[in-house]
Amino acid sequence: MKYLRTFWLFLPACLWVSCLEVEEFPNEPVLTFADFMTFGDDSARMVINFTDVDGNFGLNPSDTTGDFCTDECIYYWNFFMEYYELQHGTWTHIPLDPWNQIPFYYRIPLIAPSGQNKSQEGTISVSMPFYYLLSDFDTARFEISAVDRSLNESNIVVSRSFVKP
Repeated sequence: MKYLRTFWLFLPACLWVSCLEVEEFPNEPVLTFADFMTFGDDSARMVINFTDVDGNFGLNPSDTTGDFCTDECIYYWNFFMEYYELQHGTWTHIPLDPWNQIPFYYRIPLIAPSGQNKSQEGTISVSMPFYYLLSDFDTARFEISAVDRSLNESNIVVSRSFVKP
C-alpha cells in the first residue's frame, strides 16, 4: 500500500517531465553584432559575438584543400563582411573581388573545445586598416556572416552605419 501511494504521487510528476520539450539548438553558427569602432580616417575594428553548438567553427592553417582550397574557393574564408553604401536612399551592395581586395573576408582560426560539451561561444574582433571604399557616397555599413567547417551558414548581422571620412 505504501508503494502504491508513492507510485501515484510520482506518476503525475513523471508524466509532466516527459512532456517537456527538449530544447534544440541549430548547427549553424549564430552571430550577434557587438561594436564597430573607427579610428580616424584609416582604421576600424569590428566586434562580433558568436555561438556554435557543435564546436566546429574555425579553420586550421592546413585547411586549404577541398571546399577550403586556395584556388577561387569561397570557403577558403569563413568570416565574411560585405560592404554596403547608402546610395540615393537605398543600401547598395558593393561587391569586392576577394582575390584582389581581401580585407573584408577573413579566416577565423579553429579553437577546438575540449570535453563532452562541444558548444563554443566567443568574440571575433577584426582590425581593419582601411575600412571603406572611396566613392561619391558618404554612408556605409557591413553585413556580416560566417560559415563553420560543415559549411553551415550563420545568420547575417548588420553593423551600425557610419559616415566615411
